Amino acid sequence: MSQAPNRMPLIPRPLTREAFAPFGDVIETAGRDHFTINDGYAERFHDLANIDLAEQNGRTLLSIFRARPRPRPIVITMMERHPLSSQAFIPLYSVPFLVLVAPAGAEPTLENLTLFRTNGRQGVNFARGVWHFPLLVEQENQEFLIVDRGGPEKNCDLFYFEGVLGEIPAAT
Repeated sequence: MSQAPNRMPLIPRPLTREAFAPFGDVIETAGRDHFTINDGYAERFHDLANIDLAEQNGRTLLSIFRARPRPRPIVITMMERHPLSSQAFIPLYSVPFLVLVAPAGAEPTLENLTLFRTNGRQGVNFARGVWHFPLLVEQENQEFLIVDRGGPEKNCDLFYFEGVLGEIPAAT
């Protein structure tokens, strides 16, 4: 546990590949290379994220999460990370969501938190070990395709602050 300073409002910024690069990949088709397949009836946007699985007894999992909004303001009292794999969240509907991250390695602090808002058509792939807050949606029953790792080893570390690190206000 780490001692948290006074509560600080976190304001989202737009999600871009460049801004999110220290934390992983933005999964989107805009501006990405693609090629025609299936006799011209489809376009393939290839290799959009680095799916990273530890070389242990794991396997790739494909899941769907259905999420609901948290009450506002959202208080930030913890973060999580996955030390054995990346974790991708791909929205199944064009609805924006929030992404709160801190760099891999050091403990999360108010100074190293970054809050992003997707445009609704972007997914994210958290790099192995990147700290992030659980899924933050703004509408009921938002669904996401998830790509991550399953296996016998523990792959989720939780970090709790002593008190509240920050908050996402009601109007963001």
